Amino acid sequence: MAVNLTKGQQISLEKTGGGTLSVVRMGLGWQASPKKGFLARLTGPNEIDLDASAVLFADGEPVDVVFFQHLVSEDGAVRHTGDNLVGGAGQGGDDEAILVDLPRLPAHVDQIVFTVNSFTGQTFADVQNAFCRLIDETTGQELARYTLSGGGVYTAQIMAKVHRSGGTWHMSAIGEPAQGRTFQDLLPTIAAHL
Repeated sequence: MAVNLTKGQQISLEKTGGGTLSVVRMGLGWQASPKKGFLARLTGPNEIDLDASAVLFADGEPVDVVFFQHLVSEDGAVRHTGDNLVGGAGQGGDDEAILVDLPRLPAHVDQIVFTVNSFTGQTFADVQNAFCRLIDETTGQELARYTLSGGGVYTAQIMAKVHRSGGTWHMSAIGEPAQGRTFQDLLPTIAAHL
């Protein structure tokens, strides 16, 4: 059963009954908010291009990143499944996903921060039904879900992080609005959550 996370909440990624997870998928889903007014019928539906990124950290310093222009981390442990330019149809599926093979991560990587940003500069006021979720890729079981509530005039969000603590991986929901079109723009905001 999945845990619906609230901002700042943390869960352990250790399996119930013992053992640890091996491959997890961070999925991102969203819809464009419907256009309003008379001209909405003539111009068609809104489209919004959100981009998921995973920034890998070691001792508070970024050491690698996975995003739509760099789909696989240097060590091969983190992989982006590809860019979605318009969002979903609201069926709850992932529009973009990043797979993380936890045992393959180098020992010095202690945190992975997941972000989402609007590369085209549209704000989250143009987005609805946005979420990120963590899935056990081996079983397909959804472990945790964080729903972005409300819109906003920001162009990015620091969604969540997966981090090592005492030899066990944990997930923390961050949900911090930010301004930026790329993960580089978000690094100062990310730093406050390491």
